[in-house]
Amino acid sequence: MLKVLRYRIYPTKSQRSKMADTLELCRWTYNETLAIRKNAYEQEGKSVSYYETKKLLPQWKEEKPELKGVHSQVLQEVVKRVDLAYQAFFRRVKEGEDPGYPRFKGYGRYDSFTYTQSGFSLKPGKLWLSKIGDIRIKLHRAIEGAIQRLNIRKMPTGKWFVSFVVEVEPDEPLPKTGLSVGVDVGLKSFITLSNGEHVDNPRFFVHEEKALAKAQRKLSKAEKGTPERAKALKVVHRVHERITNKRDDFVQKLSSKLVKSYDLIAFEDLNIKGMVKNHCLAKHIADAAWNKLITTTSYKAEWAGKRVELVNPNGTSQICSGCSQVVQKDLSERVHSCPFCGLTLDRDHNAALNILRLGLQSVAKA
Repeated sequence: MLKVLRYRIYPTKSQRSKMADTLELCRWTYNETLAIRKNAYEQEGKSVSYYETKKLLPQWKEEKPELKGVHSQVLQEVVKRVDLAYQAFFRRVKEGEDPGYPRFKGYGRYDSFTYTQSGFSLKPGKLWLSKIGDIRIKLHRAIEGAIQRLNIRKMPTGKWFVSFVVEVEPDEPLPKTGLSVGVDVGLKSFITLSNGEHVDNPRFFVHEEKALAKAQRKLSKAEKGTPERAKALKVVHRVHERITNKRDDFVQKLSSKLVKSYDLIAFEDLNIKGMVKNHCLAKHIADAAWNKLITTTSYKAEWAGKRVELVNPNGTSQICSGCSQVVQKDLSERVHSCPFCGLTLDRDHNAALNILRLGLQSVAKA
């Protein structure tokens, strides 16, 4: 199985300059590749393949000698990215979506490059990259398994990270608990479990909103192209990074707890993209990061030998978990009170019980 491990790296000033140059040359290669494929189709009605564009790299190196300062496989992977962008575009067209055509990358819009098979090696406390040299790396945990590829990324705050894709043997499954749970996600409580347990919504974005607004006001007042604006922009990026880090840490810990505690975890299969179109709730829904919780729990459950089921969300909050009768209620009604069987409990708890029932039914049918 493949696993991604991420570490902070600390390049020197000259190394940062080389890596920034690498990003710019990769951006130039991406745009040149896209232009050739776009023009060939618009002017000649011809589709240019990945292999045809890859064969142009030696010619580009002669015309633009700076490209020789970038490892060959890094440039090949850039050409592959364009091909993947086209594949995704045509797939969405076939599925009837309204996809955007692959776009050219503007200055500062290309933030990572990849070594696919060679050109890198690990030393004690150092990461060697071809054309760049030995970079100090903080290995906060051991790398187990064979490294297949690595990706270098520059964050908006100026920090650099490396992500290793490693091939590892699956871990031993976690001990079975014999327990199943339905999980109802929400805004008042981040999640409500079918056993009645609630986890409060941390609202990380809302708590940082004042700091972000202050930083953005300073940014809007700074003149474009000045050092003051660059400094103000970095502050804005740092606030966003802090929000992201807090949210990631929260989701990682919560998903691990769910996977360790339950053998079957049932979530609603929510259309979150459609839900954020509600302008009154969009900010809070995006802040809650429900999709991140579901995705993270799903891959951890697969590694642990547990199971995640996504069930149809229609009616989970309206159906009585006690007698299965439909009890209509507005979103403002937070208590489920059934006139048929007399069941009274928290609305989200009732929904979680219905989600668990649907999840168990899905497992039984499988």
